[in-house]
Amino acid sequence: MHARALARTSDNRWAFGAGAQAVTYVSSRDEDSYLEHGLSWYRKSGTTALTPGHTDARGVAYRTFGPDAEVLRCFRCHSTGTLALTETRSVKPSEPGVHCEACHGPGAIHAAKPERASIRNPKDLTAAGINDLCGQCHRMPTTSGAITNFENPWNVRHQPVYFSQSACFLKSGGKLSCLTCHAPHQDTKVNGETVCAQCHAQPRHTMNVAGQLCTSCHMPVVAPSPNLSFVNHWIGVYRLTGPAANPLRPVKQRAGR
Repeated sequence: MHARALARTSDNRWAFGAGAQAVTYVSSRDEDSYLEHGLSWYRKSGTTALTPGHTDARGVAYRTFGPDAEVLRCFRCHSTGTLALTETRSVKPSEPGVHCEACHGPGAIHAAKPERASIRNPKDLTAAGINDLCGQCHRMPTTSGAITNFENPWNVRHQPVYFSQSACFLKSGGKLSCLTCHAPHQDTKVNGETVCAQCHAQPRHTMNVAGQLCTSCHMPVVAPSPNLSFVNHWIGVYRLTGPAANPLRPVKQRAGR
């Protein structure tokens, strides 16, 4: 199962997240609303602290069928299959956690006749199509005219959004996708240095980088809070030291060059 886990802790309470970084709790208030609890558990500290985006521990209430459908989107990305409602109008996932059918689609036909044509294979998509598929939960890549606040460190967790800005992606001729570096069936990534070397066989550096990984400089880690950190997928050249240090935007793109 993928890390974007979902588990029921009681009749009306759910735990979102596999605990790789944190677990956030959501519970049903009544037949029309849910409460996102104000305290989440964080692996880094081993304790609870304010949930991202919250200002106090009272939590935030959301209408189940509000205009933005935020609660339904939470359940949809952390479960597999179609969502349903119980008799008390509580959300009922078909299968908690992210499993095969979340990316490959319904598998009954494939189980009866196991051949490639009877199941959806994301590898048949273009790189942009793969990034769009991943972006359905990890946030969609930016579209023309869309506005993203790239100065907000919390937005770094939206990997496809930042990845879509990278010169590496834009100049890859439709070859670079999330699957280039990430193994889809486990929470690991391939050797980034090997991937980078496919296009950057002899990179030019202005400083000594011996022993450092490409990603440590060109995909810096951003920590929007003491308990959470995310890798910036806007691949580029960053200024990471000195008073002008900024791990949010590459230097050349920020300067308009």
